[in-house]
Amino acid sequence: MHLPPAVYRLGGLLGSFALRGYASTLDSMYWFASPELDPKSDWTGSGTRTGTPLIYAFWHEYILFPVCYFGHCRVATLTSRHRDAELATQLSQFMGFKIFRGSTNHGGAEALRHLMSLAKESYHLTLMPDGPQGPRRNFSLGAVFMASRLGFPLVPAGMGYDRPWRLHSWDRFAIPRPYSRVRMVFPEAILVPPKLRRDELEDYRVLLEKKLLEATTDAEAWAASGHHRPGERVLDGRAMRPLKYRVENLRD
Repeated sequence: MHLPPAVYRLGGLLGSFALRGYASTLDSMYWFASPELDPKSDWTGSGTRTGTPLIYAFWHEYILFPVCYFGHCRVATLTSRHRDAELATQLSQFMGFKIFRGSTNHGGAEALRHLMSLAKESYHLTLMPDGPQGPRRNFSLGAVFMASRLGFPLVPAGMGYDRPWRLHSWDRFAIPRPYSRVRMVFPEAILVPPKLRRDELEDYRVLLEKKLLEATTDAEAWAASGHHRPGERVLDGRAMRPLKYRVENLRD
């Protein structure tokens, strides 16, 4: 069924307000190995950002977490070209993300050009290395190649919810329960060298997958335990400020 673009934009706007309200009920914390890994730490409040651009990689099933909390601090993301991703794309834009439609595996050259141009504008970048269709929690070789070509440090961002609801989808998409704990762990960044041979890319693929699985297990265990850890920080709602919404996004 083909719907007018304005319908998707309105749906994205309404969905963003609903998501903002839902996220306000959650106990949200995050931890990072180094202060420079925090995507909010170099925010100036004037629409600009300082510091080195980073690539944040996280599993597709946890996309709600960054959408809720990491908008409006110059973060760009890659979303699927499929029509069924249009509503999620519009919602992400209203939540404060720069969106480019593409894939690390299909149309990779075009995606690479756009992401490189955004990085030059001091945007952080995000990748879901097992999206858009899986296999679940499998770090794709295309994502490793893109990280190598971009030349920016990659952070394997682990996320976890306390007893989430899960859909019967390929990624077992996770939805946090109201008033539950959600946690994110930022371990040290990994730089993928340029001009690697295919076997060397595979070595880094295995390494990055291992690091992201470890960070995810850590975040899930932290969320389940309810314990505190040194250096933890409360996630604020900057991405959910209603004044950040842009009325012009509703126009054709």
